[in-house]
Amino acid sequence: MYPEEMVRPMQSELTMAGFQDLHSAEAVDNAIKAEGTTLVVVNSVCGCAARNARPGAKMSLEGAKKPDHLITVFAGVDKDAVDAARQHMFPFPPSSPSMALFKDGELVHMLERHHIEGRPAEMIAENLQDAYNEYC
Repeated sequence: MYPEEMVRPMQSELTMAGFQDLHSAEAVDNAIKAEGTTLVVVNSVCGCAARNARPGAKMSLEGAKKPDHLITVFAGVDKDAVDAARQHMFPFPPSSPSMALFKDGELVHMLERHHIEGRPAEMIAENLQDAYNEYC
């Protein structure tokens, strides 16, 4: 578990962009099963989360279409919430950072760490915007 004072700035980077930071399995399950589209960002302390994932997720919201709901969980901090999110992301293996788009509770688009690491934030945002245009 990472200390709260270490992860707080990384969490706030997404919450200030409109993401709801969830801490329990029940909250994650309810958010993912909500009607409409939900983007889930599994946040992380790793460098690719700061350099690519969080900026890419935020940039993706600048388009005309965007998900109805935005949630985030933090790997290494909220184990129950992260485990619940990852159960909904099956059959994809656990990875962080990662991003998943759900529509009416069904997984419709997934970005695993290997889709994020080494790619610029703009490319990640474009990938997500393409998914929003199709599903939102």
